[in-house]
Amino acid sequence: MIKLSVLDQSPVSEGTSPAEALAQTAILAREAERLGYHRFWVSEHHSAAGLAGSSPEVLMAHLAAVTTTIRIGSGGVLLPHYSAYKVAENFRVLEALYPRRIDLGVGRAPGGAALVTRALQEQHQLRSSDHYEQQVEDLITYLYNKVDPAHRFAGLTATPAIATAPEIWLLGSSKDSAALSAKLGTGFAFAQFINGAGGSEAVKAYQHRFQPSPVTQNPRSLVAVFAVCAETSEQADQLASSMDLSLVLLEKGHVSTGTPSVEKAQSYPYTPYDMFRIQDNRKRMVIGSPEDVRAQLEALAEQYQCEEVMIASIMYSFADKLKSLQLIAEVCGLQQRSTTSL
Repeated sequence: MIKLSVLDQSPVSEGTSPAEALAQTAILAREAERLGYHRFWVSEHHSAAGLAGSSPEVLMAHLAAVTTTIRIGSGGVLLPHYSAYKVAENFRVLEALYPRRIDLGVGRAPGGAALVTRALQEQHQLRSSDHYEQQVEDLITYLYNKVDPAHRFAGLTATPAIATAPEIWLLGSSKDSAALSAKLGTGFAFAQFINGAGGSEAVKAYQHRFQPSPVTQNPRSLVAVFAVCAETSEQADQLASSMDLSLVLLEKGHVSTGTPSVEKAQSYPYTPYDMFRIQDNRKRMVIGSPEDVRAQLEALAEQYQCEEVMIASIMYSFADKLKSLQLIAEVCGLQQRSTTSL
């Protein structure tokens, strides 16, 4: 049986607030734990009115505090903006507080417009993605106490000093990210919800070229996809229309005011090109009745030859989003956990 996990971007629906979106993320994490999902990741976006998650480390601390067993992680920290040493210490603190439950997922996307990058990197020379490999190597060095005399910061220790380390995952949507993950020996998560093409080839190349490291001796891979599940395929298709319109507007450069309602999405005057884009974007999604979704998730796991699929859901109604998570858990046979009140 495949493992199922959740990525939540803390989407803000039109007419609601970012504070509500963050509160809903916490509710979703607790429900994901109760339903038997394996891990729960949160994302990093900046200056994005439609997505409230801008600081995954801070949000993770809260989510880990209101859950007890599910793995909590970043999907991901946008490493080129930051000091690898500071990120290592942030995650050592999280790991010390919640041992063997923390995932450090990192990526190199900017997470916003050029103005965002300028603001995040105001106090130092702009870094290029060419430094990304060195940064990931440094993360491994700090988190696994591998600083040797030849390192430029020989003698440096990331604190607090603890016996365990978070799992390190590289997030990517290309073969280049897969190749780097294999070279450095980290877990690899392919973002099919970003790029609907070429993912299975990238993951298979990662698995074939993987080199053991202090992070893990064996390849760990997962695929992340948008998912919308409802009692019938017709209902699921309607619920997914909110995400269809969101993506169309994003591609047109519209400033987001939040996830639109189904009614707004269905009454939008789509052009023929818009319809073409919607069909293409649906390659990044799993949509349907419970049986349809299970079949699609199993097919994805087989296509990618990985044992874990991560789902992200953007729907206007939080109740529909919760229901989708519950239907998927039930049809896929996840084992519900009994949770105590915190």
